Amino acid sequence: MGPLQGIRIVEFAGIGPGPFAAMLFADMGAEVIRIDRKGGRLPHKTEIYLRGRRTLALDLKKPEAVEAALKLIEKADALIEGFRPGVMERLGIGPDVCLKRNPRLVYGRMTGWGQTGTLANAAGHDINYIALTGALHGMGHADRKPIPPLNLVGDFGGGALYLAFGVACGIIEAK
Repeated sequence: MGPLQGIRIVEFAGIGPGPFAAMLFADMGAEVIRIDRKGGRLPHKTEIYLRGRRTLALDLKKPEAVEAALKLIEKADALIEGFRPGVMERLGIGPDVCLKRNPRLVYGRMTGWGQTGTLANAAGHDINYIALTGALHGMGHADRKPIPPLNLVGDFGGGALYLAFGVACGIIEAK
């Protein structure tokens, strides 16, 4: 139960902001279906930010698995993915394909450096974002060695919350 009961989200397994945003939706009552990589590492019950959703393992390099994912997407309100630019398109589940199957779908993407630009294909990490923005400067003590912070600022407090808020607003607008 919760205020988002009746909302369906398809989450493509990733790290950082995507799973955390999906957890927020699940915590508020949305049905979240997580698609994990078949043969990959499945979530462990101790990974608290992966709570509240069903998981389905698919080999998205196989056409029948892509079709299974698209069937889920047809009935979803939103999709959350956090791959590097072009990955979903190469798999056959990019925005154009998904929106043809479900025109009201909110397609939520989270990348480290966006879909275009000089850093778009570079790996993104929380510490990079908070260092470049200057937020890292305000952490720690001036007289001690720096201590790398948890990923609470860039990945969760920044990326995941903006992703969840943007997707929620998109769902409201699409209804």
